[in-house]
Amino acid sequence: MSLSFNPDTVTIPSGHHIGGRFVELPGEKIAVLRPSDEQPMRPVTDGGKDAVEMAVAAAKSALAASGWARMNPRDRAKVLFRFAGKIEEKAEYLGRLEAMGSSRLVAGTVTGDAIRTAGVVRYFAEYCDKLEGIVTATKAETLSYTRREPYGICGAIVPWNFPMITAAWKFAPALAAGNAVVMKTSELTPHSLLALAECAAEAGLPGGLLNVLNGWGHTTGAAIVAHPDIGIVSFTGSTKTGTAVMTLAAQSGIKPVVLELGGKSPQIVTRNPGDMDAVATRVANAFMVNAGQVCTLASRLIVDRLVADELVDRVLERTKQIKAGPTWDEATTFAPVISARQFERIDQLVQETVKQGAEVLTGAARLEGPNQGNFYAPTVLANVSRANIGFTEEYFGPVMSVTTYDEIEEAIAEAQHPIYGLAASVHTQDLKLAMKVADSVEAGMVWVNQHGRDPEFTYAAGGWKGSGFGKDMGRAGIEEFTRQKAVWINYL
Repeated sequence: MSLSFNPDTVTIPSGHHIGGRFVELPGEKIAVLRPSDEQPMRPVTDGGKDAVEMAVAAAKSALAASGWARMNPRDRAKVLFRFAGKIEEKAEYLGRLEAMGSSRLVAGTVTGDAIRTAGVVRYFAEYCDKLEGIVTATKAETLSYTRREPYGICGAIVPWNFPMITAAWKFAPALAAGNAVVMKTSELTPHSLLALAECAAEAGLPGGLLNVLNGWGHTTGAAIVAHPDIGIVSFTGSTKTGTAVMTLAAQSGIKPVVLELGGKSPQIVTRNPGDMDAVATRVANAFMVNAGQVCTLASRLIVDRLVADELVDRVLERTKQIKAGPTWDEATTFAPVISARQFERIDQLVQETVKQGAEVLTGAARLEGPNQGNFYAPTVLANVSRANIGFTEEYFGPVMSVTTYDEIEEAIAEAQHPIYGLAASVHTQDLKLAMKVADSVEAGMVWVNQHGRDPEFTYAAGGWKGSGFGKDMGRAGIEEFTRQKAVWINYL
């Protein structure tokens, strides 16, 4: 069965989702465009402080009425399992919303993103009864132990590049740990998350435990971060905005934040990488996936000089094999940039990189074709010095620079970035070299013979340095949404 669909036939949710239902509130209207053709979708309203206050009140009421935090953990898990099942039941609808409203391709949203979102909810549901404390060694006739408790209300701010999955990384562990959630969508991609909230309501999640708000970052997002009753904030986005979130969280009352931020991730290819066709495919996909709109994008290729020419030639061949087109066409293999504004940002950075001395091997221009969206050609650049803006800044587009080296120590030194430390990869048949790179590169995630996360829920994801701190997924992902309490009992 074909996954292609007519976007004009898809029902689009409206309003904020607060207290288990859709709510229309006054506020500035925000236009939402389909990235593939820039046609309007249903607009949303900037919720601002009023929407956040309403959502926090709903969360407080739901926590009190349902006893969610003190519920038998297995009963809490049953609700989340039903939520996961409802997502799977509506996977086609959710995948279509995600595809038409974002840069995600329908070939991957229905069977991939929607099903993986259900998997994330299911994974953390299984953790409900596995949050354990420890008993510490003490003197006789005393008991000392630690326990993990929920914060109460968690704030979450979600990016536009992988809306459903990134949202699930936040709300699923928070709910499993016994919290309520107030989450802001990206103003560019709000609709699939509203539909997810409705799935939760239909599955029987007490209304008010998952609230999804629309709005601008500086209004609705800021109100979430600053609200005194929100105990922790999880944010995924740019390093610049992450800095603002962290600052506001400190200024408004000291609360922890979990941040996954920007990256400038390297992939190192050694002189014995294995099957060169397979390596070229991995390298090419690592910077072209989702039109380069990925925080872990492999934007820097660092390749042994002995194999550089052959590898780069094969990568350039693959940049010519893409099929750009609308996200709702199953045959499309290359996505549009999310917006005209983002397109201009990418192009300005590329042109400045060239002006500062880089050589264009391919791309560096609009991808011409019959489509109305903003498609940026896959771009490969050489001679990008460490002083060049193309090294220091994140493109967040399908752009990769190429640097050669002679000894692995040079490659490791080149891989280190003064600002970012999100991810890195190495392609090699030499396990000793692979381990040396993995041990040496300053990054929160390192892959060997691939670049990018598998759909594996146990893998804790997060960065170092300016790429943030804290973890999504894995055991660490749920522990982020709990706080430790130490208890000392003298039973004399």
